[in-house]
Amino acid sequence: MEQKQTTIGITGMTCAACATRIEKGLKKVEGVTEANVNLALERASVTFKPDVVNASKLEEKIEQLGYGVIHEAVDFNITGMTCAACATRIEKGLNKLPGVTKTNVNLALETAHVEYAPSEVSIQDMVRKVDKLGYKVTLKKEEEHGESEQRQKALTRQKQKLIASALLSFPLLWAMVSHFSFTSFIWLPEALMNPWVQLALATPVQFIIGRQFYEGAYKALRNGSANMDVLVALGTSAAYFYSLYLTIQSIGNPHPMVDMYYETSAILITLILLGKLFEALAKGRTSEAIKTLMGLQAKTALVIRDNQELTVPIEEVVVGDIMVVKPGEKVPVDGEVLEGRSAVDESMLTGESIPVEKEAGGQVFGATVNKNGLLKIKATKVGRETALAQIIKVVEEAQGSKAPIQRVADKISGIFVPVVVGIAVAVFLIWYLWVAPGDFANALEKLIAVLVIACPCALGLATPTSIMAGSGRAAELGILFKGGEHLEAAHQVEVVMVDKTGTVTKGKPELTDVMTEGMEESTFLTLVGSAEKNSEHPLAEAIVSGATEKGANLLTTEQFEAIPGYGIRAVIKGREVVVGTRKLMAQYGISVNHVLKKMDGLEQEGKTA
Repeated sequence: MEQKQTTIGITGMTCAACATRIEKGLKKVEGVTEANVNLALERASVTFKPDVVNASKLEEKIEQLGYGVIHEAVDFNITGMTCAACATRIEKGLNKLPGVTKTNVNLALETAHVEYAPSEVSIQDMVRKVDKLGYKVTLKKEEEHGESEQRQKALTRQKQKLIASALLSFPLLWAMVSHFSFTSFIWLPEALMNPWVQLALATPVQFIIGRQFYEGAYKALRNGSANMDVLVALGTSAAYFYSLYLTIQSIGNPHPMVDMYYETSAILITLILLGKLFEALAKGRTSEAIKTLMGLQAKTALVIRDNQELTVPIEEVVVGDIMVVKPGEKVPVDGEVLEGRSAVDESMLTGESIPVEKEAGGQVFGATVNKNGLLKIKATKVGRETALAQIIKVVEEAQGSKAPIQRVADKISGIFVPVVVGIAVAVFLIWYLWVAPGDFANALEKLIAVLVIACPCALGLATPTSIMAGSGRAAELGILFKGGEHLEAAHQVEVVMVDKTGTVTKGKPELTDVMTEGMEESTFLTLVGSAEKNSEHPLAEAIVSGATEKGANLLTTEQFEAIPGYGIRAVIKGREVVVGTRKLMAQYGISVNHVLKKMDGLEQEGKTA
């Protein structure tokens, strides 16, 4: 039976226990063969049988478990609608597409907003569907990652919560610090010693700012498991409610007790919020490599339709489109050259510093750069099928894959919370019954310390974050890992074999060696550099740059002719100069064998003669 893979963005996970719970929940869904949840990337990769279950059911399951699902979104401009029935027809048509979760068509603005799962439906599928219904559609604006916008808003909310929590907690921290014998010199306002003032400061932190921990704990316990939120809720609630009990006891007492723990609960919530903010920032930075790769793509394409050249967004290019790529432009998508001849810089894909000559019948790839000739190309692969999109997919899968060490961490964190709660209760009883008999406050302090300090967050987050950071940084440097296990094994590598020198060059040719026969090197470089300065070929640019650096004074050419695929011919001060390949030399009857023999060693090093 055919199997399909989808990636679902998830919100609301707080620790590795959450990821483990979602994985287990998804694996229980009939038709799901594999589920892998990455806490750091906040996404699930699910392999399933489309005949048995679809992506919508998987999203429903995630929401039942108490987490949110992130959808990508796209906006279209639609023309040709005449009444509300048109808008309804388009909505129904788009909603029938697999992977489309929500459609909103606005008749007055002539726009459509669609939320969709990119693994099941593409923008081109939606465009084709609207066209088929008889309306004209253009891409308004792709919400490049609906999730990135949502994450930005979530980050802003986190910062606001942290600031509010810190402002309310600071007076409580001030009161606590002034109690130490070595800080008795610190002035403390009398009001901050009042338990009712402390209650007023701690309550908003505990129940308004800290509400997320109670909600997370409830969802976890409702689904039969425990996570970091359970520990935080238990620890801070113990401190808060014990302090509340002491505050009520102080009613009518002119000298109320000051050994309260309001600062414990408030400061802990503040510190955990700070930790969560650091986590969110780390997650954002580790996905920069994907954005960098995506940034290599061309944004528009010059397409020939109805004998007219139209500039369209890259998302609107379809297989079979004829495109024009001018010198210096990026190739929009993978395709076949129909007309023209040029050198194409493919270093971003292959690492090869020498551009590849392309002519009719040759294959070109999206995001490579057309150097010096006009090319007419037929699109053969678009969207997620292009070579660059496949590379991005490999990097995403590598960042989301689990290294062996992470599987161990996930197993531990899955049982970590109940074990910690058990240890905390045991510590409380040992302190209350034996270490400090009858001292409830002392025993409670130890219980809170165990509960809150032992959060499994770092255990579950450190490994996936390090895999993301490592594979992401490697991708920026042109090294791709196909999985976390390979990244983990990399420290054992002693020898690296490279199939060709081009993959480890700078990606840009340079003049390295000059050999002359019967001519001064300075004269030779002046003639060759002057001849090549009219050429746009990358090797010509390297020669001109090298000649200039070596002090050559370039002259004006009287004649210049580019010979595609061979080289150039020029006339300088009445002297004919021919620069190019062995074939060009043979064509002009110029013997260069005696020089090439001297260059054998250099060519074996990977240098181009």
